[in-house]
This record gives sequence, structure tokens and C-alpha cells, in this order.
Amino acid sequence: MMPLSFAEVGAPQIIKRIGGNPETKKHLEDLGFHIGGEISVVNTIGGNLIVNVMECRVAVSRELANKIMI
Repeated sequence: MMPLSFAEVGAPQIIKRIGGNPETKKHLEDLGFHIGGEISVVNTIGGNLIVNVMECRVAVSRELANKIMI
């Protein structure tokens, strides 16, 4: 298991765990990040990640990406 921030660009990944406080977990769930869901990193820009999740592109900070374990 590793944080999403270390994922290879373009490779599909499965979310195994979401860390952080309850507010952070709720925010990520609202964006479409769910345990067992498939995601892939599209690009990294200035430390932030563009991620495909549930057929949508979402930008997340490196801090949030470190809370998503794949």
C-alpha cells in the first residue's frame, strides 16, 4: 500500500484506504473517492495531482493525495 501521490501517471489504481479526520474523509467521499473505487493519475502540476475518478477529472493537493492509499 502506498499514497496516491506516488502512483504512476496513467496506471489504474484501486483505493484501499482513506485516512485523515472525519471532515477530510467526507470531503474526499463527496469528490468521488471511495474504498474499492478505481482511480488513475492523469497529470501532476506543481505538486498537485489531476485524477480520473468516477469518469471525472478532479484536482487534489499533494496533502490530500497522501491521505488516499492505493
